[in-house]
Amino acid sequence: MGTAGWQYDDWKGIVYPDKMTGGAKPLALLARLCDLVEINVTYYRPIVARQSVSWLTQTAANPRFMFCAKLPAALTHEREASPDPGIINGFRESMAPLVAAQKLGAVLAQFPWSFKRTSMNRQYLARLADAMDGLPMAVEMRHASWDHAAYRAGLAERGIACCNIDQPTVAGCLEPAAHVTTSFGYVRLHGRNREHWFNRDSGRNDRYNYLYTRDELGPWMARIMEMREQVKKLFVVTNNHYRGQAVANALELQAALGIRRATPPETLAYLYPTLQRLAKA
Repeated sequence: MGTAGWQYDDWKGIVYPDKMTGGAKPLALLARLCDLVEINVTYYRPIVARQSVSWLTQTAANPRFMFCAKLPAALTHEREASPDPGIINGFRESMAPLVAAQKLGAVLAQFPWSFKRTSMNRQYLARLADAMDGLPMAVEMRHASWDHAAYRAGLAERGIACCNIDQPTVAGCLEPAAHVTTSFGYVRLHGRNREHWFNRDSGRNDRYNYLYTRDELGPWMARIMEMREQVKKLFVVTNNHYRGQAVANALELQAALGIRRATPPETLAYLYPTLQRLAKA
């Protein structure tokens, strides 16, 4: 379990100290608290292999730590008729150190709500799956048209994970589920900020400014336990990142499964009092 991304300005003074001293790195501090991070930067821009090497070094103190990585937006949101070979090759090269270290849990193809189940889009997905062959891949769909047995059967045939998501309950949005289509599972929790989800005037922080309550996490714990019995690996990512809420909910989920790492930062526990019992434990 872990968070989507780790480099947020609004985490300073909450998840991390206001000023990092002694060469401390945010990713290294996060790796003390959880066992997973989803790399977001690869969605926005290309990276080079040496950055992956640096991330391996920063997280070496936690031998359980794993990475998942989002595919570039040019392959999911700003796509052409077929995946760009140059973008594919660059992404593969950047992930090579993580693959070699057996630290790449999965690559995530996150498609927008507007990507509906049409013949054209199904063909594109097949081309993308071919281009990603050899890498563990998960696909996140957000539109309800993909809630179809034939779609999941196609993923299973290719060994691709169906990403189960929590998102605001707006018409046409895919509902929560616990689908397993290959040897690993994937879950992403986006929050339920319905007011801002499709509001073009809302920024990223508005959309992902949400803290799950224990009652809201309960059904997801049941789904996680159900999936856990069917897979070799299960990746659970909290994406409600604003002001460290993703970290708070990830720690709550870990504790519910009996997984404890380091004591939550005092600043995080102060802001989100449900973590105070974890700090005491």
